[in-house]
Amino acid sequence: MAKTTNQEIIEFWRDKPAPLLSVLHDFHDRDGFISDEVMRQVSVGLKIPLAELFGTVTFYHHFSRTPPGQEAPRVCMGPVCLLRGSKRILDQLEKDGAVPMPCAGRCDDTVPVLKMDQVLTGLDSDTLSIKPSPLPEPNPGGVEECIFASIRERNRSSIQGYQKFGGYKGVFGIVGREQPAEVIDLISQSQLAGRGGAGFPTGLKWKSVAEAENHPKTVVCNADEGEPGCFKDRAILDYDPHAVIEGMIIAAYATGATRGFIYLRYEYPETFKVLECAITEARNSGLLGDRILGKEFSFEIYLRRGAGAYICGEEGALLNSLEGKRPFPRNRPPYPVTHGFENLPTVVNNVETLAAVAPIVNRGAEWYRNLGIDGHAGTKVISLSGDVRKPGNYEVPIGLPLKTLLYDWANGPVAGRSIQAVTMAGVSGGFLAGEDLNITLDDSSIKSKGSYLGSGGIIVFDDSRDMVEIACNIMKFYAEESCGKCFPCRIGTQRLVERLEGKAGPKEVSLWLEEVEDIGETMQAISACGLGISAPLITGSLIRYFPDQVVRHAESGKS
Repeated sequence: MAKTTNQEIIEFWRDKPAPLLSVLHDFHDRDGFISDEVMRQVSVGLKIPLAELFGTVTFYHHFSRTPPGQEAPRVCMGPVCLLRGSKRILDQLEKDGAVPMPCAGRCDDTVPVLKMDQVLTGLDSDTLSIKPSPLPEPNPGGVEECIFASIRERNRSSIQGYQKFGGYKGVFGIVGREQPAEVIDLISQSQLAGRGGAGFPTGLKWKSVAEAENHPKTVVCNADEGEPGCFKDRAILDYDPHAVIEGMIIAAYATGATRGFIYLRYEYPETFKVLECAITEARNSGLLGDRILGKEFSFEIYLRRGAGAYICGEEGALLNSLEGKRPFPRNRPPYPVTHGFENLPTVVNNVETLAAVAPIVNRGAEWYRNLGIDGHAGTKVISLSGDVRKPGNYEVPIGLPLKTLLYDWANGPVAGRSIQAVTMAGVSGGFLAGEDLNITLDDSSIKSKGSYLGSGGIIVFDDSRDMVEIACNIMKFYAEESCGKCFPCRIGTQRLVERLEGKAGPKEVSLWLEEVEDIGETMQAISACGLGISAPLITGSLIRYFPDQVVRHAESGKS
């Protein structure tokens, strides 16, 4: 349907589930910004108080309120792109009104620049071009894969290509043939855990939603991949979208859900088009909609695009965003399994988690468990970037030594350099360095070093990098992305930026260290969500692993 006038846009979306983001995107795409008049009409049309709507719209990075709005180039200033010279590109595009943006999820490529609804990548303004997401290469270790097993097959993103290699076999095998409880039991036996960061047992989450009393129930795919250094979800969705859709259908059948949402990060416009096509294909094939496969099972998926907010990766903030509210994290309890979307039972699963569901249904729980090493279950997709020769997405068995990934699979740093440090969990797990690089990629090993695997992003820094400067850039990201709901995070991240920049804090080293550690402890004790809890891991690990660099910084009074 062509939607041209303000009223036509509002009327088209008014009665659809989670309408606000779609309404705002339609206006933003049409005009390049969201005017005062549009704000007033949306407020009336969707019955949202104007003040509340203003707070929601201005929360996101990519909704502009004034021209040139969307026409201005936006240059990624994420930690990895800064290593590649993104400041140079920003300066080169200054004449075009270029503005910085946080990490855009292209850490395996050259520097991304958003122009209108396109993503260009390059190392300078003259070489920017549109390129597809890098396809994951076969892992050098030759180990069996789950997520990437068929992703490299030709035409995999289409339903025909997907079904050629067993796609939707899981749905056909369980719908009307197995009891929902049997499906949940299978997922529980596989020991599949959330791959978005929390690592919560997937079977237990599904069981809790299935047993919840209220209806309708919902399945939400969290595709708001905002963690710096993480780009695995983009690869899965670009090349294997039906794997995620099938996982959502199976989750819906198991839990009794009738509606689903894919919440996709703003910076993936090409992925949005891929998903639109895949959802339509699934619907036209009778795999979505009413009475799927002629059975008493109905389920529909709706695609919604974020607008640039790191905090929306947190499930409570994501649900608030879907509901058209300012995306603050929610207080817990209650949890989404009983009080999720519209305060009703909701499964929230990550892209990678859902992509693993169909292979487990097809090949069994024992098969999946045995993919890991030394008693660890399953696999994990690691997004590897930074100072290594072969960055990219690698599906590793849980329990693989980190150094095997860094040196044997990714070929280590460039000649003449050594690995100084890595970040874990994107940047949320802080730094690891020195002897602590002798870990295996599993929660118990990484947690023993005070970090965690999380969403699986690992950024590598060689010995040419100033680790205080790196830490400062990461803390600036946290300060920018803090939602502002709670003061320990809102103020604490800014104070840590000031200390790392040398703009505030005591000159005496011992007092500087004491103050930085005190700020971090306060943030971790009383912040409302994971952002405020994770941010101090950067400064804490910086002090632990690089005391000499920290002392030089504190004594000089500048980074």
